[in-house]
Amino acid sequence: MQKYLAECIGTFWLVLGGCGSAVLAAAFPEVGIGLVGVSFAFGLTVLTMAFAIGHISGCHLNPAVSVGLWAGGRFPANQLLPYIVAQVVGAVIAGAVLYVIASGQAGFDAAASGFASNGYGEHSPGGYGFTAALVCEVVMTAMFLVVILGATDSRAPAGFAPIAIGLCLTLIHLISIPVTNTSVNPARSTGVALFVGDWAVAQLWLFWLAPIVGAVIGAVLYKAIGSGGDE
Repeated sequence: MQKYLAECIGTFWLVLGGCGSAVLAAAFPEVGIGLVGVSFAFGLTVLTMAFAIGHISGCHLNPAVSVGLWAGGRFPANQLLPYIVAQVVGAVIAGAVLYVIASGQAGFDAAASGFASNGYGEHSPGGYGFTAALVCEVVMTAMFLVVILGATDSRAPAGFAPIAIGLCLTLIHLISIPVTNTSVNPARSTGVALFVGDWAVAQLWLFWLAPIVGAVIGAVLYKAIGSGGDE
């Protein structure tokens, strides 16, 4: 239960910190942090939680990461469902807390603002279509898993994995926020989409499917290049 609670708390922090930066700070007229600030916010949530709970649960914070670690032979199948449930619960609680905070501003409307939800087509920040969104999420998640598996390999330099993984997530956001608002994490997508409803929930399936497919691809790729290390 300690592992599951750690995953719940960690994912809560990721969604509150990452999506919170987008909803509360990115568009603030005088001190908006913009795309770069939001990207670093997501990276910093993973970096800080990796040091805080990595030794307890492994700090997955992401159903796709859990699936990818399983596919890479680093995580037992019997813990997949409890981890995913804990991650989604943490993300939804964070979405609720963020909604309460954001609603304190006069005129706030989650649906109208998008509430940091992921989307494609008219709901993509840059107007990117379905195919672009699908490819982007698959590729970004695949590379995320390559970095995670490589950085946590027993042959990798000790103690640097949280930094590499946090910076990788930052880079992923710098690349893909204009395309989908960056998911690479089904729990993160679910945690805010439920408070938008409508189009965000209708498009949510893509942000479950693509990251999970990408994670499995990433695990296969790392196995191909990293065989001989952790199995």
